[in-house]
Amino acid sequence: MSSTIIQGETIAAIATAIVPQQGSVGIVRMSGAKAQAIAHALFNSPGKQLWESHRILYGYVRDPETQQTVDEALMLLMLSPRSYTREDIVEFHCHGGIMAVQQVLQLCLVQGARLAEPGEFTLRAFLNGRLDLTQAESISDLVGAQSPQAAQTALAGMQGKLTTPIRKLRSECLDILAEVEARIDFEDDLPPLDEAEVARQVDRVIRSTAEILDTAYQGELLRSGLKVAIVGRPNVGKSSLLNAWSRSDRAIVTDLPGTTRDVVESQLVVGGVPIQVLDTAGIREADDQVEQIGIERSRSAAKSADLVLLTIDAQEGWTEEDEELYEAMQHRPLILVINKTDLAPDNELSTVPDLGVPYVLTAAAFNRGIATLEQTILKIAHADRLNANNLEVAINQRQASALTRANTALKQVRSTIAQQLPLDFWTIDLRMAIHALGEVTGDEITESMLDEIFSRFCIGK
Repeated sequence: MSSTIIQGETIAAIATAIVPQQGSVGIVRMSGAKAQAIAHALFNSPGKQLWESHRILYGYVRDPETQQTVDEALMLLMLSPRSYTREDIVEFHCHGGIMAVQQVLQLCLVQGARLAEPGEFTLRAFLNGRLDLTQAESISDLVGAQSPQAAQTALAGMQGKLTTPIRKLRSECLDILAEVEARIDFEDDLPPLDEAEVARQVDRVIRSTAEILDTAYQGELLRSGLKVAIVGRPNVGKSSLLNAWSRSDRAIVTDLPGTTRDVVESQLVVGGVPIQVLDTAGIREADDQVEQIGIERSRSAAKSADLVLLTIDAQEGWTEEDEELYEAMQHRPLILVINKTDLAPDNELSTVPDLGVPYVLTAAAFNRGIATLEQTILKIAHADRLNANNLEVAINQRQASALTRANTALKQVRSTIAQQLPLDFWTIDLRMAIHALGEVTGDEITESMLDEIFSRFCIGK
């Protein structure tokens, strides 16, 4: 994706999700120098409606060749520079569905627009100075947010709450570099460099970058969430646990062992963290081929999960089959769920060995123990720190990588100062830190990095 070509062309795309027979409105968006001319060619607005920026017009989209009406629509014109991309933008707000928006998009392309690439509208906003890179990435995070807390963190990023501290740190590093280089170039004309003060400044920047880096894990939790697999022998109440936890009847519950033949998924949000729960088939030796396939899928789900809930039957206590499952799963993060406690006498619970892992007592049929289970999951995943830290911004993996390089370079500067090495050595690592901090905000960026970042956006954004 070449930034020079991008800025010289008018692009168009469908900007809303299009699902057959669902959605009342579909939006076709254009951006570029020809956007307004294409709108004039396609849109007929009855009466004396004014074609002014930031005004909504009512009318009809028509094929200029055949004069056939394609859709009754609203049109929004946003002229440069007061637009998302700082270019002329036109949006056609059509009826939802497939045909209307696709026909309108095709007419835009016939009139000279080009189909936008993924993230190209936001890329133009970045290239034209409308957004910095952290704000652009926050827009993608907001679109993909799976919990209210993830959405709030993304909004904070869009408002520049990550940009501001990063640019402040970069500015401090530039000031330090200027002081050091001035002593190299004009050593005889300036007072000696206060090395102790420079060291203190570097230490402050190191601490600040480390504090921001601490949000990387929470950011990954908010964006990607956790995959949790409920694993156990047949008929220990795994499906009942899923239904109680998700407050639905996603899984079939009977007294017959082997009812669940495949992995059943449910999407939950716990403490602001999206959780994908996998209810797996009971693992046992089976002759039925379909059940065997389900059991194999259960093993695969457990291996790919971030956390395993090894579920046992409190009535039966700890069995040899439970021991075998534990041996197979003990290298994964694990919680022992002792289910059906409402049916078990107290002396049966004493047969469960101390495995050295967290355990939770549940009675899924009566929704007991679910809150304790959620708290235990959040504690194991360290997700309880999300609310405790009142997290405003949370960096992503790309930003964490750049900040780690900046932090490492600054520590090397600190080491260089301590070793009393010449000032030229100081400048090498200072420049590396400045470059890495600039990568976070986009002040230092390559075209290949832009391609990688914006290719993950949806088309039309």
